[in-house]
Amino acid sequence: MKDTWNAFIDSDLYVPPTGTGMLNNLSFALKDVFDVQGHISSAGNPDWLATHQPASEHADVVAALLKEGAALKGVTHTDELMYGLNGENAHYGTPVNPKSADRIPGGSSSGSAVAVAAGITDFAIGTDTGGSVRIPSSYCGIFGYRPSHGRISTNGLIPLAPSFDTVGVMARDGHTLQKVGAVLLNSTSRVSGFTRLYVPTDVMELVDEQSMRALAPSINHVMESFSTIEEIAIAPQGFSTYMETFRLLQGKEIWQTHGEWIQKENPMFGEDIGSRFQWASTLTLLNMNYIEEKRRELRYFMYSQLGEEGILILPTAPGPAPVKDAKGPELENRRLRTLQMTFIAGLSGLPQVTIPAGELDGLPVGLSFIAGYNQDEKLLNWVKENSGRIIQASVRSVS
Repeated sequence: MKDTWNAFIDSDLYVPPTGTGMLNNLSFALKDVFDVQGHISSAGNPDWLATHQPASEHADVVAALLKEGAALKGVTHTDELMYGLNGENAHYGTPVNPKSADRIPGGSSSGSAVAVAAGITDFAIGTDTGGSVRIPSSYCGIFGYRPSHGRISTNGLIPLAPSFDTVGVMARDGHTLQKVGAVLLNSTSRVSGFTRLYVPTDVMELVDEQSMRALAPSINHVMESFSTIEEIAIAPQGFSTYMETFRLLQGKEIWQTHGEWIQKENPMFGEDIGSRFQWASTLTLLNMNYIEEKRRELRYFMYSQLGEEGILILPTAPGPAPVKDAKGPELENRRLRTLQMTFIAGLSGLPQVTIPAGELDGLPVGLSFIAGYNQDEKLLNWVKENSGRIIQASVRSVS
């Protein structure tokens, strides 16, 4: 298969369906961090590829998709060991964002997002630890789903930070997203209603003014469909404490997961990724009691607010995709604001879906919805039923 978008690390890998079912005649791309029988996953790093053996069997999610009639069409690029949000890889290059070639695709599930946005596959599988499905989905103008932590099997996945790691889905429409989600959740629930809408005012302040204007018609459409709307603050004392909680917990887990291999093999990393692993290596003696308490605090707040009937609306990222090869304080500020938006679901373990609900100068801007824990089926069904009208509200506003 010709790969003009540099989405795939191996575009010749093809695995036919092993059965028939809900996903008949659909094709998917797979982030190169999942086991595929006979294939060595690179995790975005040549040294990882050189020091590991072919998988003896498929990862659980791969087996489930093949059994339901989907065909695997190739494995896709990722940031090194999934530790990035840009989609830029020092060894394998940057997949081309189909919406704008001079913009990053987002990461770490960069190739998966590009494969879907370019129309190469019907859907793709990625991973989301700190935003790695949600952010590239937003930047590439597609749908992306991060599940409740623990709902979808991670067996056969190269881990990053296990208490944050999730398997995510990307698609071009809500119907496909829901179907794939139902297969991976092993559920046929059709429940879809929410009765309360929550608007996080402090999160909205993290978003670029122009992006908020681009999303306003879609947000207003959603608000008009709810009779109960409540403005809340996710972090009344500021985001810094929760942000530090997220960074430290994730960083310590990352070093616990990969530190031994890094010390043994001394792999070559790109500059940004290498500096993150170096920082993570300093956290081994850190006392996590207070930090774990802050995670429990946020989880209790989010669980008690959302329950089974509440849904939170928020922009997925501060703005559209940044330009490629950007450096300096502005990019670091953008990364910080992005993580302050993505840690909400990550630290709480909640399901989130992003949809392409606006455009700014032709660049897609994502709008997200977070539901209560274990409300994945309801969230996916709600998105399937309502996303078309939400997106249409944005289209009407610019036509």
